[in-house]
Amino acid sequence: MKLRIVLALLFVFGVSGCVKHPPAVNDDTIVSSTVDGVKLTYRHAITPPTEFHPINEEYRALYKASVMSRPDFGGNVVRYLDNGGTYQVLGRVQDYWMAVAEQGKDELIGYVPLRAVVKSDLYESTLRKDRPRKRRAAKKANCVSVDSNSQACKNTNSGTWIIQ
Repeated sequence: MKLRIVLALLFVFGVSGCVKHPPAVNDDTIVSSTVDGVKLTYRHAITPPTEFHPINEEYRALYKASVMSRPDFGGNVVRYLDNGGTYQVLGRVQDYWMAVAEQGKDELIGYVPLRAVVKSDLYESTLRKDRPRKRRAAKKANCVSVDSNSQACKNTNSGTWIIQ
């Protein structure tokens, strides 16, 4: 009788070792979900958005922006965008954040603010508009009317007044 129990337990332990257990989930595990009819693939560390408006266009980074794990500044920094680097913007999510992927890939790497990226074809013109311009000194008219026919103007270089 004791031998039967020992053999039964041995059989149960042997069979339970053959059962395939699912792998442990960590931050680098790839998961997917569907948001507003669009299937998104991302790492487990990334929080899926609650709303999604597809864009699927190439954008360039305007500065070294933080890529966040959720679409707000309360998330964790996942990585940083390369200044001037090209990325695939998958779509716009809540609060006007952009869902970003590597160039030519569909896996969501995180979220950046709307102003961190610009369409690739508008990148050069955006940079030109942003450059500071030299300010020209405004010419001050230092003229005073002396009578109805003439006026006196101050020479800005020497500081003398000239009657015209």
